Order: sequence, then C-alpha cells, then structure tokens
Amino acid sequence: MINSRRTFLQGIAGATLLPAQAPGSTSRPNIVYLHSHDTGRYTQPFGQAIPTPNLQRLAEQGILFRQAFSGAPTCSPSRAALLTGQCAHQSGMLGLAHRGFSLNDYNQHIIHTLHAAGYHSVLAGIQHLAAKPETIGYKEILRPASMHAQDVAPGAVQFLARAGAQPFFLDVGFFETHREYPPPTAADDPRYTQPPQPIPDTPETRRDMAAYHASARLMDQGVGEVLDALDRYNLTANTLVISTTDHGIAFPLMKCNLEDNGWGVSLILRGPGGFQGGKVSDALISHVDLFPTVCEVAGVEKPAWLTGRSMLPLVRSEVQEINEAVFAEVNYHAAYEPKRAVRTKRWKYIRRYGDQHSPVLPNCDDGLSKTLWTQNGWKTQVLPEESLYDLLFDPTEHLNLVPDASSKAVLEQMRGRLDGWMRATNDPLLRGPVRAPHGAKVNNPEGTSPQEPTTVID
Repeated sequence: MINSRRTFLQGIAGATLLPAQAPGSTSRPNIVYLHSHDTGRYTQPFGQAIPTPNLQRLAEQGILFRQAFSGAPTCSPSRAALLTGQCAHQSGMLGLAHRGFSLNDYNQHIIHTLHAAGYHSVLAGIQHLAAKPETIGYKEILRPASMHAQDVAPGAVQFLARAGAQPFFLDVGFFETHREYPPPTAADDPRYTQPPQPIPDTPETRRDMAAYHASARLMDQGVGEVLDALDRYNLTANTLVISTTDHGIAFPLMKCNLEDNGWGVSLILRGPGGFQGGKVSDALISHVDLFPTVCEVAGVEKPAWLTGRSMLPLVRSEVQEINEAVFAEVNYHAAYEPKRAVRTKRWKYIRRYGDQHSPVLPNCDDGLSKTLWTQNGWKTQVLPEESLYDLLFDPTEHLNLVPDASSKAVLEQMRGRLDGWMRATNDPLLRGPVRAPHGAKVNNPEGTSPQEPTTVID
C-alpha cells in the first residue's frame, strides 16, 4: 500500500515536488535507468546509516518500493530479468556475461521495444549483459575511461546536455558498490560503523563495511550529477528515472544467496506515470515488473514474452498488490550452485539442487568479512536441501521450519508455488543439472575464491 508523506516531506529542507506533465501532452517520456552494482538496500532511503543524499532526494520526489526483489542475486541474470521482463532461465542468462553466458535473443532487450516506438538508446556505463556492449544494440555507446561513477556520470551529463526532442532511454550503470572497495575516508570511520545484518560485529567487519560506505558515497555522487543535469536541462518533468541495483551487497550470505539480503533490492521511481510525491510502497515487486511498467508509462505495446505486471495500478491506488509471490534463481555465478526460491509477503521457501551441501565459497567475493568466516570454519557448515521461513516472526531467516510438523501445510503450499512456476517457465532444472554453454569459464564449487583458476567448458 502506498502511504503519502507529502506533508512531512514539504517540511524537509530541499525537498521538492516535481511539476506535472503539461495537460494534453502526447510526448513520450524519456527514461533514465540508473543502476549500481551490489548495493541491495544499503542506502540512506532505506533507513541505513549510509549517507546517500542524492538517492534520498530522489526518494523524496518519487516513490520508494521497500519490498522490491531482483530476479536473481547474481549480476547478469538479475539485469537480464529486469531488461527482458522474464526470469533468467527464460532469457538464457544462466551465468555471468563476462564468463561466457548470454541472452538467447538480444532483441528481447527493452531498448528494441523502445526503438520501435521512436526512442534513441544510449549506454553510458556498465551493462554486464554481453561480453561486448555492441551485441546489445544500443544506438549510441559512450566510452568512459572507466565504469566508476566519477567517469560514467560526466558522459551521461554530456548526453543530457545535447538531448533533442526525440525521446531517449539512457542506461547509466556504475561499477560502485562492487568490490574491491576504495579505502574508507575520514567520514567512514570504522569505529562507528555497523556491519550488515548477517555479519558479526568485529573490527574486521567494521573495516569492511566502512569501505562499502566509501564506495556508496562515490556512487551517490554520480547519481547527483545525473539528477542535477536533468534539472539543469529542463528534462526532469518528462523523464522517468528508474533507480535500482542488481542484488545484495558482496558480503557472506548476501550476494548470490536467496535470503532477502541476497535478492532484496533498492527501487525508486520518479517521474511521469504518477511516480511523484515522496511516497512509500510496501507492495511485493519483482524486477520483471519494470519492463511492463515502462511500456505502460511510455504508451508502448508490451511484447508477448513479458511475465511481469505493470506497477501503475499500485500508483493509481487501484490495488494494494500486483504479485501474490515473487521468484528468484541461481544457476552459475563463479561456480555452479543451482537453487530456487519463492517469496510471499509472509513466507519464504528455498530449495537447493545437486549434491553440494556446503557453502560454495567461490560465489562469495573476497573481502575481510569472508576471510573472517573462512578462517573460522564456514566451509564445514552443512546447508539444508530445503528451507522455509516465517518472515513475520523470523525476518532474519534463521529458523528453518521444514522439520516443524505444524508448518507442513504452508510448506506444501510453497513447494507447490515453486513447482508451478518452474513448470510454467520451462525451468531447465526440471530436466536435471544445467550445463554451462561452450566456452564458459566456471570455478570449482569446492574451491575458496572466484580468483582461483577456472575450467573452460568444452
């Protein structure tokens, strides 16, 4: 349900409400897809003590979705779900693009639907859907010196300065907050830093999280440059800004995991379609819902392959939910680790496949927190084949209810939801282990680091 905070926000210094689009206007809105890497919900608008004032400004002007989830807690599959409007195994993106995985059909990328409606598309930063960005089909590709926000944002700003009357889709992707993090600044003092929820509070983890703070600060500066340019060039009123990330932050039990800390994502929309006023929605949202939402806002016919639902009925207060459940998957990250999950408002069910019953350490990026866990026996833990969590009484997902006889009915219902989704989407796991494509590079699941030597699939 969307709760208006207009009166409160008008009292905050610097908070503004966007001008409405001119009555009777028929121009298609511009779209700015503004995304970070490995950020989860660890930013200021989600109540974290991580100063990201520009994302906060965006939230105060738009709508923040507190219960948004990616289609996968891994980089390329998550982006594929958002940009093709279907789950990763439907689009073909079963692993990481730079390791040899790809979409089945790059014409299913949202830009091609928008091209047919007269849009100009621009890639201004990281994309992570193809080994070569030219494969995707952007009309224009900018070439920043790096994929860091300090280099990507200026190029995006330069495009906005010369944007003409043709509607555009501007893809602005920042490397931040991916590891390796920059050194903490004086403003990121580890002594006063809280590690993320699944991680113990130790000197090592505080230093690790302080470095994340420094990375988030740089990402947010890039966000601010783009938002300022939209204002400067009078583009704000007719531009839909989609701000999100691919998945959770790169700490143990977060990125590449199917607990909420792994696939829960930040999501803020601002602009045409009613995404205004500093509102907050608690509705259950999947990244696959963004493609049909863009189509409706832009007045573009939706492709037949889309599996998500437009968010506009929520914005118009016609419904309180558009999804009874959302789904996510992992196939390959650095190593093969097949698992699936379904989540409702209250319940989470996770199923692991195959004979790997210990943590797949190559699927966790190296860092101080991982080192602490590894040195203290993380690899020897035994993971359950199935997990069921009551998110009302157990929001940290620590009490597995699968063995609980009183939860049998819920367990069967959640198993049925997941099985039904897998059948409806023709999940390859239904036919056995999922094979990586020829030439893909994969790590040994029994290894320790994604930096270890890989095997090339023949």
